[in-house]
Amino acid sequence: MILRSWMFVPGDSERKLVKGRENLADALILDLEDSVSDDRQDVAREMVRDYLQANGDRAKQQLWVRVNPLDTDLSLPDLAAVMPGAPDGIVLPKVYSADDVNTMGHYLDALEAREGLVRGSTKIHCVATETAASLLTFHTYLDGVTDRLAAMTWGGEDLAAALGASDNRHPVTGEYDDPYLMAKSLCLSTARAIDVQPVGVVFVNFRDLEGLRAECLRDRRAGFFGKIAIHPAQSEVINEAFTPSGEEVAHAQRVIDVFGQNPGLGTVGLDGKMLDMPHLKQARNMMAIVEQIKARS
Repeated sequence: MILRSWMFVPGDSERKLVKGRENLADALILDLEDSVSDDRQDVAREMVRDYLQANGDRAKQQLWVRVNPLDTDLSLPDLAAVMPGAPDGIVLPKVYSADDVNTMGHYLDALEAREGLVRGSTKIHCVATETAASLLTFHTYLDGVTDRLAAMTWGGEDLAAALGASDNRHPVTGEYDDPYLMAKSLCLSTARAIDVQPVGVVFVNFRDLEGLRAECLRDRRAGFFGKIAIHPAQSEVINEAFTPSGEEVAHAQRVIDVFGQNPGLGTVGLDGKMLDMPHLKQARNMMAIVEQIKARS
C-alpha cells in the first residue's frame, strides 16, 4: 500500500464529504476528532457510516476514519458506529506508545468479527507524536506491534501544546525547533525499521502551495513518502511531489539494467559513478512505487 496524499474531511459536513470524493487525494480521512464538536459526535458518526456504505468502490481513493483518542470516552463509540461501513483503515491520534496501536488492533478484531469483515482488513495509521510521552516510547514499536499498522506520521501542532510551547518553529529561520525535528526523525526511523509507510506532517499554511511543494520534496529526500492534506488544493501538489519524475524512473531502470547485465557483481559503474547494492535497492523501490501509482490511476 502506497498512498501519496491523505486529505482530512470533517465527518459532519455533507458538502465537504461530497467534494472529497471529487478530490485527487489517494485517501480521505473522514474526521471524527478535531473538526467535530462534542455536540455533533452522533451526527458525524452516522454521516461517516452512511458515506462509507455509499462509497464501496475504493479502487482509486481509499476511505479512512480518524477516531477520537483511546483515552477518551468517544473512541469506542466512534469505532462501533463506523465499522459497518468497512473503512479501509483507522487513523489513531494522541498515541502514547505501541500499546495503544495494539489495543486498537484488538478492538478491530472484535468489530470485524461482528460485521463479517475479513480479519485484518482494517489497517491503522497512527499519529505517533502528539503527546509528550510519545517521544520517549518509540522503542515499543520494535518490541512488537500489530501488523495492522500500515502507516505512521508525526504531529507538530498537538505536540507543541503537549510540551507547553508557544510555537514549534524557529522565529528567524522558520524551521521546526529541536523537539519537533526529533519527533520527525524518530517517526521516520521507526517507520522504516518496522516496514510501515512514514507519512509527512501537515503543512498548515494551506495558501502557500509553493511552500508545501518544497516541504514535500524535503520530506521525500529524507525518506518520508506521502503527506497529509488539510485543504483540497494541497492534494494535487502532494501527488506531484511524491510521484517519481520521468527522469528518475529512467535512471532507476538504467541502474536495474546495468546490474542485470553484470550478474554476480556487487559493484558496477554507471555514468562515472560506482553503484552498489543500496543503489539497486533504491531503484527497485522506486519502480515498485511507480507501479502502485499506475495501478491506482
